[in-house]
Amino acid sequence: MSVDPFSLLWPRPQLFERRAGTWERSAAPRVSTLPAGTLRPGGYRLRAGSDGIAIEAADAAGRRHASTTLAQILRLHRETSSIQSFEIDDWPDFPRRGVLLDVSRSKVPRTDTLLALVDWLAALKIDELQLYTEHTFAYAGHDEVWNESSPFTPDEIRALDAFCRERGVDLVPNQQSLGHMHRWLVHERYRDLAEVPEGVEHAFSRAREPFSLCPTDPETLAFLAGLYDQLLPCFGSARFDVGLDEAFDIGTGRSRDACATRGKARVYLDFLREVHRLARDRGRRIQCWADGMLQHPEILAEIPRDTIALAWGYEADHPFERELGALAASGLSFYVCPGTSSWQSVAGRATNGAANLAHAAIHGREARAAGYLVTDWGDRGHLQPPFASLPGFLLGAGFAWNASAATARDVPLASLLDEHAFGDAAGVLGQTALALGDAYLETGCPSTNGSALFFLLAFAAEPLPHARMPGLSAEGLARARASVAASRARLGEARGARPDAELVVAEMRWAADVLLFACSFGIARLATPPGAPASAIPVAARRRLAAELDPLIAEQRRLWLLRNRPGGLEESAGWLARVLEGLA
Repeated sequence: MSVDPFSLLWPRPQLFERRAGTWERSAAPRVSTLPAGTLRPGGYRLRAGSDGIAIEAADAAGRRHASTTLAQILRLHRETSSIQSFEIDDWPDFPRRGVLLDVSRSKVPRTDTLLALVDWLAALKIDELQLYTEHTFAYAGHDEVWNESSPFTPDEIRALDAFCRERGVDLVPNQQSLGHMHRWLVHERYRDLAEVPEGVEHAFSRAREPFSLCPTDPETLAFLAGLYDQLLPCFGSARFDVGLDEAFDIGTGRSRDACATRGKARVYLDFLREVHRLARDRGRRIQCWADGMLQHPEILAEIPRDTIALAWGYEADHPFERELGALAASGLSFYVCPGTSSWQSVAGRATNGAANLAHAAIHGREARAAGYLVTDWGDRGHLQPPFASLPGFLLGAGFAWNASAATARDVPLASLLDEHAFGDAAGVLGQTALALGDAYLETGCPSTNGSALFFLLAFAAEPLPHARMPGLSAEGLARARASVAASRARLGEARGARPDAELVVAEMRWAADVLLFACSFGIARLATPPGAPASAIPVAARRRLAAELDPLIAEQRRLWLLRNRPGGLEESAGWLARVLEGLA
C-alpha cells in the first residue's frame, strides 16, 4: 500500500512530498523542538529518508501528532520493511478537536469500551472528550437519581481522566445545569426546583415531566454548587461544559413574572452569569451551548468574556455561517459542533452526517472557531450500535485537523473506515456501514434529526400518516428493504482484524434486521386504513411481525451487555418492546 495523503486523511496533500530513496521502518526517530513561531501550535515536520527519521515540532502536542502520523504510515506499510522517503509539514486547523459522547440517554459504556474509544480517538488526533451527563455520575447523597443507571463513580472518572491525559486528551467535565434536568426533577425531592413542577411535554421522554430548573430560584444555584463540588475535583481539565441548552419551558412557570418584567433574555443572561461565577470560583472556564444566546443576540456583548460558546446543528444545511458569524462578531470564543447523525436511526444517516461535518468544518475555519466538537447522541433509547457513529468520528477528526479535506470530492470514506476503524481487509464493513446508514433514503421520505425507519418504531402507537414521516409509501419501504437485504448479505465476506470483529458484524447484522423489520412493519401499516392503529394489521401478519421482532429484542439485550453497563438497558429495550406489545 502506498502512502497516500487521503489514506492518512489528515496531512494536507500539497504539503506531503515524496522523496527519492527509501527508509527502514525499524529506524528510531530523532526528535527536536523548534523555536517558538517556527511552526504553528500543534504543528510538526516529519522527514523520513535514507538517513533515518526526523521529527521537528512546535511543542509537546506537535511531537505527539508527528508520532501519531508516523504510526499510521507504519501501519499502512505493515507488510513491507522498506518505505519510500517523504516529508510532511502539517498542523491542525482547529486548536481543539473533540468528541462528545452521550452517556445519559440510556447507554452508559463499560470502562473497557470507553478506554478503547479513547485510544482510537487519540490516534485520530482528537484532543478533547466530553461525556454528556444529566444524571449518570454517582453523586453522593443523590442515589435515587442514578441508582438504576449504572453511573460513573468518582474513582472511575479520576482513572479515566489520567488515562486520557497520558494520551493528550483533555477530559472535560460535563453536567447539564438548566434544561434536560428531568431525570432529577421527576423525583419529589427535587421537584420544587423545577420551572414547571407539574411537568411539560418534551421530546426526551414519553411522559409529561418537569424539564428545566427554575433560573430565578436561589436554591437552584445552591443545588448546582453542591453537584459541582463533587464532580469537578475528579477532572484535571480547566474547562467545564455546563450545558444550558433547550431550556424551552423557561418563562412558562415559576419564572414567568420575572421574564415578563425583565425579559426572558435577561433572566437567561443573569442565570448564565451565576453559573459562570460558580465555575470560576472552582477554577473552571465554562463552555455552554450557544442556542440560548443566539436566540437573544442582544445579550451577546454581555456574556462573560471567557465563556466558550458551543454552536450546534445537525442537518446538512444547518446555518453555521450565520451563527458563527454572529459569535465571531461578539468577540466570544466558540466551537462549531456538528454531529455524527447516528441517533434516531438504528444505523445512522451517513450522507447527512458527512455533509453536516463538512459544512461545519468549512464555516468553522472561516470564522476562526477555537474548536470543532463532534457530538454523538442517544435520543429515544440509544438504539444505534457503535458502528453507526464511527463514520462521523473518523470524518470529524479528519476535517477538524484539515478543514480543506471537507471541500474534496469523492472522499473514500468506505476505504478509510476499513483501514482506520474496522481493519477489514475484504473491504466489506466500511461500505456496509455506509449503505445501512443511507438505506432510509430509499424511502423517499424526508426527515430531520432521525430517519423514517426509526420513526416507524418510535411512533408505532401513533397514526399514519405521521408528521415525522411525510410522504411515506409502501413502494419506498420496499426499496429500502431491498437495499438493507443486499447489504446484510455481504457481511459474511468481512475479514475484520479488530479484536471485536465478530461483535461488529453481529451488531451490523442486528441493525440490518431491525431496519428490515421496520420496512415490513411500515408496509403492513400502510395497507390498513389511514389513521388506523397497528392492531388493524391482519392477525396473521401481526403474528409474523411479532415472530420477527421478538428475537431482535433478545439480541439487543445480549449485544448491549458486551459493551455497556446494564443501567438503561430496560429503558432502551422498551422502545422495541412497545412495538411488540402493539402487535399482540
